[in-house]
Amino acid sequence: MRILFGLLITAAICLAQADVDETILKNIPVRTKAFVDDHTVAGVVTMVLHNGKVVEFDAEGMADAEAGKAMQKDTIFQIMSMTKPFTGVGIMMLAEEGKLGLRDPVERYLPEFHGLRVVTTTGPDAARTGEPVHAITIRDLMTHTSGMFDSAPADLPDYNQKMNVSLADLMKTFSKQPLLFQPGTHWSYSSPGIDILGRIIEVCSGQKYEDFIAQRLLVPLGMKDSFFFPDAARVGRIAMVYEGHGGTLTRSPASILGGDPAKHREGAIDPAPAWGLHSTAEDLSHFYEMMLEGGSYKGRRYLSEFSVKLMTEVHTGDLNPSGWMGGSGYGLTWEVVKDPFGELEGHSLGTFGHGGAFGTQGWIDPRTKLITIMLIQRSNGGTEALKYAVMTMAEAAISK
Repeated sequence: MRILFGLLITAAICLAQADVDETILKNIPVRTKAFVDDHTVAGVVTMVLHNGKVVEFDAEGMADAEAGKAMQKDTIFQIMSMTKPFTGVGIMMLAEEGKLGLRDPVERYLPEFHGLRVVTTTGPDAARTGEPVHAITIRDLMTHTSGMFDSAPADLPDYNQKMNVSLADLMKTFSKQPLLFQPGTHWSYSSPGIDILGRIIEVCSGQKYEDFIAQRLLVPLGMKDSFFFPDAARVGRIAMVYEGHGGTLTRSPASILGGDPAKHREGAIDPAPAWGLHSTAEDLSHFYEMMLEGGSYKGRRYLSEFSVKLMTEVHTGDLNPSGWMGGSGYGLTWEVVKDPFGELEGHSLGTFGHGGAFGTQGWIDPRTKLITIMLIQRSNGGTEALKYAVMTMAEAAISK
């Protein structure tokens, strides 16, 4: 009996290994190193998980070229818009507690948004505004169909760099901006819309946004190196941000989101719920595992399976475009594969994830139980080939 049991265990291990093509996975670092060598990026960390197991984890290049710091597996990155789903999960937690409803008008929680106007035309008469057909809702903000602006308002031109305005004060300015279109009629990405959700979290929870996210997600998930405001103990592990010009890389200027990357958001008070989180590959894997497992991680439930399913369904219907990549639509703060072609070719229907302004990526394929994480820091684009290479190789390595 003991021998039979041993044979069964061995057979199970062999079957599990057969699901993964080790040759392809071993070539991911080879491919990413080529992008480092040609100065597309200074450095990169990749992490692939399958069925809850890490099957690829690598660091290549430099985290800080000027300081001579090599990229490490635990290097900390500004993950930028990969922050948005954390804010979305916070909203869903409060919805499950009955403290808000997804179809509730924003003005119910933030009265300053009462009386919003909407642009009715363009060109010389662009200043002409009308009334929205319906007040913008929390769901509108989560799906980027609210009509909220994305660029900085004229009277707050550098708030994204200085981060010196509180969420409460930002709302006073945001609420004065006209909507770009009637809510629900178009898809238009809006980081300020997610910042509004962050402020709603504050109002409904009675906590600062960053404290709520830390207490309800970061700490219990064991995301020990994830934070909004850098502290002295971890500053030295934060990767620098670079921009590329004709095959060379230079440190990004103070005009990028978050300001001068070498100053590490010194003096910031705005947590930036749309893009403010710092994290590592390992930390992110905990959050993604929670989503992949239907809202639970290591025996603790964070969201109901219903909420996870609701967040990762396509809510934007036939709106086109309705995502950053071909073949995608939007759920509730997650981009979701609805037609695997072109840029997302090979990804299962229902794969969901999010990218960030500095090139970071995190994607979850529920059908194949695959999580793919790629972390880089380049602020002026030009990293699409690297992104697609890593994502495609990870998918190709898993038997379907």
